[in-house]
Amino acid sequence: MTDTQIVQAYTDAWTQSIEAVSELVAPLTEGEWNRPTECPRWSVRDVVSHVIAMELELLGDPRPIHTLPRDLHHVVDEFTRYCEVPVDKRRCHTAPEMTSELEYTIIRRSRALRDNTRYGPMDEIRWPMGPYSRDIPYHQLLRARVFDVWTHEQDLRRALRSPGDLDSAAAVITRDYLVEMLPKAVAKLAGAPAGSTVVLEVHGPMEFMRTVRVDQNGRGSVDEQVPLAPDVRLTTDWETYARLACGRLPVVTANVKVEGDELLARRILANFSVTP
Repeated sequence: MTDTQIVQAYTDAWTQSIEAVSELVAPLTEGEWNRPTECPRWSVRDVVSHVIAMELELLGDPRPIHTLPRDLHHVVDEFTRYCEVPVDKRRCHTAPEMTSELEYTIIRRSRALRDNTRYGPMDEIRWPMGPYSRDIPYHQLLRARVFDVWTHEQDLRRALRSPGDLDSAAAVITRDYLVEMLPKAVAKLAGAPAGSTVVLEVHGPMEFMRTVRVDQNGRGSVDEQVPLAPDVRLTTDWETYARLACGRLPVVTANVKVEGDELLARRILANFSVTP
């Protein structure tokens, strides 16, 4: 695909996923907005608030001025504070207020994406991530938004017991995004030794197999060639893989089959979450 086609593919995937979020929450009662999700310490309302806040910031709206309560013990650094401010600001909002703001935000953001003439696929744009903010190519920003919205769509689906979209276009983009992070988990965070190979085998709605190879300098890379006798083979289903990689599932409860060097496998799984 051309760069322009890639941008359109990301835009289409984002649109499908965020509209799915809107459809999920539209019929909810007030009490259902308070259901806990796997996103640590956040309810359904909080997850939707975060999605709204990120899109509004990309639209150029000012961030809310708000003082957080002192008893939010999951706010431990500048990044969690950055994420929490617009979320806590909306904790008093009613269900109609939440759905109306989400719908209007989707309309505004969709229009901005459709009418964009300012940024080409490779033009630098600010990625709003609080202390992690930096300039990245426009197409990478769109991919990051697809990943974030799809991940939170799945948070909501699990909380509301409404499974779906595990094989959507956004799921495919998320898979590729997470696979790119495997060398970080295996080589950098888990410290797999030089020369080692780790195979990930994933089944279910999104089936794939990848090998992480650690070179003599300790750097990892990913390819689709599977060695006959890898040092570690990890086998799981797609939803478990995504939940682990996004920090949604404790390793001790994850359904992962481990073969080979069990100590190295446990180090890899302990460092599998690659989200901030």
